[in-house]
Amino acid sequence: MHGSPHIVSDVMTHTVVAVGREAPFKDIVQIMEQWKVSALPVLEGEGRVVGVVSEADLLPKEEFRDSVPDRFTQMSRLSDLGKAGALAAEELMSAPAVTVHPDATLAQAARIMAQRSVKRLPVVDDEGVIEGVVSRSDLLKVFLRPDDELAEEIRREVVSPLFPLPVEPIQVKVSDGVVTLTGKIRDTSLVPVAARLIRAVEGVVDVDFDLSGQHT
Repeated sequence: MHGSPHIVSDVMTHTVVAVGREAPFKDIVQIMEQWKVSALPVLEGEGRVVGVVSEADLLPKEEFRDSVPDRFTQMSRLSDLGKAGALAAEELMSAPAVTVHPDATLAQAARIMAQRSVKRLPVVDDEGVIEGVVSRSDLLKVFLRPDDELAEEIRREVVSPLFPLPVEPIQVKVSDGVVTLTGKIRDTSLVPVAARLIRAVEGVVDVDFDLSGQHT
């Protein structure tokens, strides 16, 4: 699918807002507010990602500000209690960082976010050096692709190779990301294959068929 933005480097943000290990608590809050982000990569050296500090890492300082946690809380939330007293990024950050490589597919990035319950992923090279950041909203950008662009890609990448000699011309219509194919084909056993390939096109919401086989 050459026309699809289908890997992380296609949609990631290249301008990265990050902090060093020694960044003070208040500076982290100010940077998050200034740049409207919910998490910041923590870097060292030449830009190697060593952790991520998120809003969730900062909240314990407020949560435990004016209360003494009971024994169960002390036992079950040792990490949060430690972060409540933290003063710098290296004490607050979650490490090792959950990251993704620029050549990962969008589906792989989405799966990592879901499994690890994170909203943003630092994008790193093989040495762990940051190249960008990909967020949930970045992954959803593919659904902003125009319908005519999706239709053209599906005609070129799926319909033409899979049904080169249809009995009747196959019409590809796309409305709000929903693809409909109509026409008459020689081999209806290829319809499930077409469905799988069309759903793999980034930006497709769903697919429907009104394809009939050749009558003999």
